[in-house]
Amino acid sequence: MTNVLFTASECTPFIKTGGLADVIGSLPQSINKTTNSHVKVMLPLYDEIPDHWQTRMELVATINVPVGWRNQEASIFTLEHNGVDYFFISNDYYFTRKGVYGYYDDGERFVFFSRAVIEALPYLNFTPDVIHAHDWQTGLVCAFAKILQPLENLKTVFTIHNIRYQGVMPHTMFGEMFNLSMDHFGGMEWNGMLNCMKSGIFHADKVTTVSPSYAEEIKDPYYGEGLHSLLQERSEDLTGIINGIDTNDYHPLKDPYIVSNYRHSRGKKKENKEYLQEVFGLPVDGEKPLYVIISRLVEQKGFHLVQHILDEFLQEDVQVAVLGTGEGEFEGFFYHAQERHPERLAVRLTFDEKLARQMYAAADFFIMPSQFEPCGLTQLIALQYKAVPIVRETGGLKDTVQSFNEITGEGNGFSFTNYNAHELLEALKYSLSVYHNPIQWIQLLKNVNKSQFSWKESATQYIHLYAEFETANIYSQGVIDVATLDNR
Repeated sequence: MTNVLFTASECTPFIKTGGLADVIGSLPQSINKTTNSHVKVMLPLYDEIPDHWQTRMELVATINVPVGWRNQEASIFTLEHNGVDYFFISNDYYFTRKGVYGYYDDGERFVFFSRAVIEALPYLNFTPDVIHAHDWQTGLVCAFAKILQPLENLKTVFTIHNIRYQGVMPHTMFGEMFNLSMDHFGGMEWNGMLNCMKSGIFHADKVTTVSPSYAEEIKDPYYGEGLHSLLQERSEDLTGIINGIDTNDYHPLKDPYIVSNYRHSRGKKKENKEYLQEVFGLPVDGEKPLYVIISRLVEQKGFHLVQHILDEFLQEDVQVAVLGTGEGEFEGFFYHAQERHPERLAVRLTFDEKLARQMYAAADFFIMPSQFEPCGLTQLIALQYKAVPIVRETGGLKDTVQSFNEITGEGNGFSFTNYNAHELLEALKYSLSVYHNPIQWIQLLKNVNKSQFSWKESATQYIHLYAEFETANIYSQGVIDVATLDNR
């Protein structure tokens, strides 16, 4: 069995700002259901973690963490939840604040946390064979593990969830905070700055990202955010593994937030639609096609395309419901578009988990025309709730949504190739024509019903990745026994 320590900056149900938390909350549970690997998780102990979790935590040890000329005190706490042991690194100066990110010293905070992960290893109740670090906030964990070598044969995996966010700091911080010789500066520097994402990619034994298509895309200058050449060099060690979702949590038959639970029933789904139409103040009509958007309202999610075509699409006999917050440009656009089309467009500029679930349950279609999308979870949730996704063919959207083909009857959604508003409009109009064709619509829904994106398959792929280290150790020790490899 391979012991694995996940380290990340957020994790459901304790603290969440985005999809990273969902991954760290679900993937270890799925891996631990097997007998091949065992995962524990280490996180910062933010002040924002609710008290009902903090009161359950037990103190493991208090340690000193070198940060430049200072020694910062860190307390290690633990608790068990859903078959996973969690460790939390506490420090009043860095983590007793409101919110998770957005502070001027975020770089310093995660330098501290990354070093604290390494310093904490002797005090844990297990010895990891692999440290699996996630996104820029823990990229330096891979560097410290490689440089300090705290455990014999310790291997590292670094997962890129979104390469756009890299954790860039002034190069002067290396001398001020890292307690390392200048020999190691080159492995962390990129374009004259310290770069935590680069550090993880450079130092990790294996690099993964959250879909096969994104793994290919980030080796290209358009998607690689300046790190494409490094990823090309690490190409043989780079793997794309699609994310999953917690299908027990996101399940329309069990969801406590929706008004009419269902497995595949379109009649029950229509009841959810009529309820949502009342909530949003739209004309109640269960036969009218309902398109929903649930998203951060930011450029990455493709809203410049939506701006160009929404008024034209709303000339059709459809309804569109939008939920999200984000950049002022897009919030203002949707607010004013709603004023122009009050019978066909309803907008809520907030985020509400309960309302989001009700929208998934009500929707006929889910719109997600992203400029880029490492994996995407919302299209997977939409499929789980039997809403047909309409996406651009990029990253994980390309890997999870196959465009419907009226000739072959294959496909579980609609997609378009280029980042082009006209192509989005054509995909929307095609979806509407299929909706009004009973034979095609029934076939499409059958395909949607077959779409499954639980964590089981993804967990298996990660287990195989960890097992490659075990196999490599066997070979390096000169024990090349086929029976040993087959029965490990």
